[in-house]
Amino acid sequence: MHILIIEDEIGISNFLKQGLEEENFTVSTSNNGLEGLEKTFNNKIDLILLDWMMPRMNGLEVCKAIRAQNNSVPILFLTAKDTVLETIEGLKAGANDYIKKPFSFEELLERIKIHFRENKEISILTLGNIKLNKDLFQVFVNDVEVSLTQREFELLAYLIKNKGKVCTRNAIIEDVWDIHFEYDTGVIDVFMNAIRKKLNLTKDQDLIKTIRGVGYIANDK
Repeated sequence: MHILIIEDEIGISNFLKQGLEEENFTVSTSNNGLEGLEKTFNNKIDLILLDWMMPRMNGLEVCKAIRAQNNSVPILFLTAKDTVLETIEGLKAGANDYIKKPFSFEELLERIKIHFRENKEISILTLGNIKLNKDLFQVFVNDVEVSLTQREFELLAYLIKNKGKVCTRNAIIEDVWDIHFEYDTGVIDVFMNAIRKKLNLTKDQDLIKTIRGVGYIANDK
């Protein structure tokens, strides 16, 4: 597994690099945001440790730029910031997790292992004749690629990941839209209609069923 450390404090960067290499990870480093972003785009990176405050581009800007390219690589912020609002800002920018400085190497290592476990088995999702590649942001029906918007892709991935389970409207709004207050869930129907049309899902296939008044369920059939 290839980890990229984007950290302008050379001492911290070298310490982390040595420790992670002793754990048999491949490690690259960058001491500024712009260079780190270039390395992300030019290499196969499996996880990024990203400092918040850096020259040229700060961590928040780097994170947003990575997500703007539909790159789902796990990003863990290394930050001295400790307010709730700043933490939320980082997560909204697309970070998967954060750890506050100073931290123990053992805690960081466990966080890294957790994210590798979470991402190991879910890169390729399948539902009947549908195949979804989360890493490459691609969807295929009978091996023919279909173009979805980002929200359509996220909704389809969520349903497939939870296939066999009823996904309620409230759960979808919270987990896919990241909205945690009362909201008109009718917007989900608009996206579901678009997904079914693009994937040519007929009622006879029943790969994604509507549970009236509740939500949806995906099943292989």
